[in-house]
Amino acid sequence: MFYMTNAVLLHLGYKTQDKVVHKVTSDALIVLVLHRLTKELLEEYEQIRDDALEIASARSEQLIESYTLELEKRSRFQYNMLEETKEAKAKTSLERATHFVFEMKKLLK
Repeated sequence: MFYMTNAVLLHLGYKTQDKVVHKVTSDALIVLVLHRLTKELLEEYEQIRDDALEIASARSEQLIESYTLELEKRSRFQYNMLEETKEAKAKTSLERATHFVFEMKKLLK
């Protein structure tokens, strides 16, 4: 760990000297390496958080769109379609409804 820390410090442009080298390395690790690591982890977290929010927003919009499409289709389905067309539309409706119910159940927990 000591040598790895020194390698990282050297990579960052810092070289420890002979006097109290273990203490200097330890302090440098805390100040330089952990500070940079924390910054990188926070940046990664922020990116992951932004990606998750984007995905959640898209999924929410899809659910609302599915509901709206099915609502509109209901009146056409009920009054103005042939039996073959009704069957195909019903299958699509069932798939949408299954997905919609799956996602809505998550809100009940």
